[in-house]
Amino acid sequence: MALEAAGGPPEETLSLWKREQARLKAHVVDRDTETWQRDPAFSGLQRVGGVDVSFVKGDSVRACASLVVLSFPELEVVYEESRMVSLTAPYVSGFLAFREVPFLLELVQQLREKEPGLMPQVLLVDGNGVLHHRGFGVACHLGVLTDLPCVGVAKKLLQVDGLENNALHKEKIRLLQTQGDSFPLLGDSGTVLGMALRSHDRSTRPLYISVGHRMSLEAAVRLTRCCCRFRIPEPVRQADICSREHIRKSLGLPGPPTPSTLLNAVVRAHVLVSFLIERGGESTRPRLVPDQTRW
Repeated sequence: MALEAAGGPPEETLSLWKREQARLKAHVVDRDTETWQRDPAFSGLQRVGGVDVSFVKGDSVRACASLVVLSFPELEVVYEESRMVSLTAPYVSGFLAFREVPFLLELVQQLREKEPGLMPQVLLVDGNGVLHHRGFGVACHLGVLTDLPCVGVAKKLLQVDGLENNALHKEKIRLLQTQGDSFPLLGDSGTVLGMALRSHDRSTRPLYISVGHRMSLEAAVRLTRCCCRFRIPEPVRQADICSREHIRKSLGLPGPPTPSTLLNAVVRAHVLVSFLIERGGESTRPRLVPDQTRW
């Protein structure tokens, strides 16, 4: 918090973070290492994990880190864990991992010790992998430290190595017609840094998939497609839901409206509209009969 107030970490800290990224980057494996990854139907894959860090609204320090594990291919939650955390590192573009990964790593290690039979065989991470300023995003960082296959799933294009969200890029997005359509993200360096993927027929906004660790880009894209009931792959979506719900309960905040509450609101609105239509010639302000307390 003090670092943020001062405008960010000192240069010595940034230099240290860069050296650490370079050290860990040398351990990234960008190819398939598991038999199930090479199978068209992912035969042998049984558990897919997702992680998320959600922030308390208006608070740059308090957050909630979540890990969920889903069965595959059913995509049903079989494990979930969330905990409130206090972020000690400030947000600096390109160094998100130093802010979030320590807490996610603790959740993975806790699961490994407590329920090893529920360990995910792959993690989907809300963020980038090799699609990054220095080729080592949060999905790479978490993958190397956990030694788990990891996939970076970003909702926005990180504009690095000449990649731009310009007219040409938007035209390529427009040509993604159906779920599963994609195009490569080719940087000025000549390297394919990831893929833009239309993950659902009802969403025109692509996801940006990149290699995290121990999985090829082709397999990462296929797996993301298989995990999408909506635009966001289910492991990441469920982790986000869990973290937000944990924040709500921890802070004693009101929950979302229940279906019955919404139905009652619709019924009351319908009654009010009918009343106004019937009395259209009179005052538009409804009057309650003596024994009524509400509509």
